[in-house]
Amino acid sequence: MVNITFDGSAVINWYNPETNSIQVYNNGNIAWIIAATALVWIMIPGVGFFYSGLLRRKNALSMIWLSMMTLAVVSFQWFFWGYSLAFSETASVFIGDLRHFGLKNVLLQPSVGSPQIPALMFCVYQLMFAAITPMLAVGALAEHGRLGPSMVFVFIWSTLVYDPIACWTWNPAGWSNKHGGLDFAGGTPVHISSGTAALAISIYLGKRRGYGTPRLAYKPHNSSYVVLGTVFLWFGWFGFNGGSALGANLRAIQACIVTNLAASVGGLTWMLWDYRLERKWSVVGFCSGAVTGLVAITPASGYVGSPAAVCFGVVGGTVCNFATQLKFYLNYDDALDIFAVHTIGGLVGNILTGIFAQSSVAGFDGLTNIPGGWLDGHWVQLGWQLADSCAGFSYSLVVTTIILWVMHFIPGLSLRCDEEAEIVGIDDYEMGEFAYDYVGLEQDLGVKDVEGGLERERVNATSGGREPRHGVDGDSNGDTSVAEKRAT
Repeated sequence: MVNITFDGSAVINWYNPETNSIQVYNNGNIAWIIAATALVWIMIPGVGFFYSGLLRRKNALSMIWLSMMTLAVVSFQWFFWGYSLAFSETASVFIGDLRHFGLKNVLLQPSVGSPQIPALMFCVYQLMFAAITPMLAVGALAEHGRLGPSMVFVFIWSTLVYDPIACWTWNPAGWSNKHGGLDFAGGTPVHISSGTAALAISIYLGKRRGYGTPRLAYKPHNSSYVVLGTVFLWFGWFGFNGGSALGANLRAIQACIVTNLAASVGGLTWMLWDYRLERKWSVVGFCSGAVTGLVAITPASGYVGSPAAVCFGVVGGTVCNFATQLKFYLNYDDALDIFAVHTIGGLVGNILTGIFAQSSVAGFDGLTNIPGGWLDGHWVQLGWQLADSCAGFSYSLVVTTIILWVMHFIPGLSLRCDEEAEIVGIDDYEMGEFAYDYVGLEQDLGVKDVEGGLERERVNATSGGREPRHGVDGDSNGDTSVAEKRAT
């Protein structure tokens, strides 16, 4: 039996033998963080549906698979040593130790995040952050990455990239935390690290087959999936930001208010920027902007007032919208614009946090005391925000690139799929399952299903009228298609 008692209000009282004192845990705080944990969990398949809807239908199911796989792999990694590496009490300024290996001695002692909740509660809540971060990154595998090695990549990346950045940002022993860096819910550990990893993956994988030709100038195959994913993300983000207050208090409420406001304004901003070009009210554009508003407000949500949230939405939606053009100037193939939304959005959020952070808002929980940002006359705060952002970007880019190339030279672990997999689609080639019936996929593949296999890539399909017409014979360079070789 754990050594706890309950007072007259059924509040948990735990006797701490190390300090010979009683630790009181409010049931309302614990209940809210349990709910917030469930809210963040739903964001993980939400990312899968969001990504799935943006791709061609022959690759739709693989993104949903990746979301569930990532959750499972990171859940084991977090139990195994991830939590200890990020949040052990005896951590260095860079990374933790194995004090809590296998969740050893993680129970009722006060968490390193807040004395108001026990370590066990903090552990499972932070697991959800650890799980969604690599899922954001592995979206860069879309349409030309192998699924099997991705499981190995997620485990290694979580250990070598996410855990150290989470440690230096949120662990009281971390260098950024010690120097006063402000990151309420994951501007650097979640968004900058994952978006930069996606950039490294995109560069490593190279361009998809037909890149730069009408073949890949397609629109999202299922806008309803994009909306559904956005709904899951927006809904879950109340737990993502509101739960980061680590208690049922006014600061959590304020975080929810600015989260919803920034998402709304970000969605409207992106949609209006797109309207100026096409004179169409794009729901995909609105959803993209809402996500950028959520990304931008994440590091600031526990530090800024409601008027500032409008600025976060406008600036985030504008900058990230234009940042989607970076892939053309820098010549890399990021099918889902992960770098533009998450790295650039996280950077915008970190910078604006240094400007708009207020000590009065941070104190809404009755515990936090910070000097604030420029609004409070604390000018050096912006410098620390930039230092933290640059450190997260540089570390994630370099270490992710090393991981990718080490795996590349290990037999069976290369993440790049072959040409046949690209033509057939990752769903069929690697999973043998489909998001839709094969009749619909026939249009997307540009082939006919004939007895004996795939006849050849000769039907000029348009993917339901939304995808540019494919070439008649072979690819855009006139080469014989792999589908034809396979059939013969």
